[in-house]
Amino acid sequence: MLYGSGRGFMSSTCLGIQNLSVHYGDLQALWDISLSIPTGRIVSIIGANGAGKSTLLKAIAGALPPTSGEIVHDGRTINGFKPYQTLSRGIAMVPEGRRIFPRLTVEENLQVGAYLPRTRKNARQVMEKVYHLFPVLRARARQMGTNLSGGEQQMLAIGRALMSEPTVILFDEISLGLAPRIIKDIYVSLLEINQTGVTMVIVEQDVQRSLKTAEYAYVMQEGRIALEGRPGELTEEAVRKAYFGV
Repeated sequence: MLYGSGRGFMSSTCLGIQNLSVHYGDLQALWDISLSIPTGRIVSIIGANGAGKSTLLKAIAGALPPTSGEIVHDGRTINGFKPYQTLSRGIAMVPEGRRIFPRLTVEENLQVGAYLPRTRKNARQVMEKVYHLFPVLRARARQMGTNLSGGEQQMLAIGRALMSEPTVILFDEISLGLAPRIIKDIYVSLLEINQTGVTMVIVEQDVQRSLKTAEYAYVMQEGRIALEGRPGELTEEAVRKAYFGV
């Protein structure tokens, strides 16, 4: 199978998760999550606040250790990997809230994204690609990150992730706090990035925008997968029930 619960992964699967559980201390945040992310595709994970979406991305990125289950990337189990190890394998993350370095300039923020030995030699060429994708960043290259608008900071966070030359990017709440026009522009840029072959996992609360962009979607509710399917196959009523748990 190409999409679905993650059992019996095909060679086309970039990321596979089987029966993943994650705890914050004594609190269980994820319960037996299984899903499959095909190579080069866009997969959306939607759900209300507290559904476990960000926890799932952090577990994939190595920021949270799984309690049980398995995370597989390109055929290799990456359970217990640290963030720098997952990044070395080509998995980058654009975190919720952007988290740019406020005391660095735009260009310095981008340079930080290319700290891996394999990316340093191509840093200038990749930076030019980022500037082509987001021209406003070139215009503001010498400005401090804190002088950027929220939308520009999101572009910078995406650009920083691209500097690591990833094959997979995890986007956490990419539209949070942004104006509709800016969100539209950023999603256009995401499609451009995806067309270069980058696999994408997009965590969102904006259900309609997410379903219009993704080729497959998972709806999370209280730490579990409540619904999954191709966007065209998911009815509005089914999504609403899964999203709110009603």
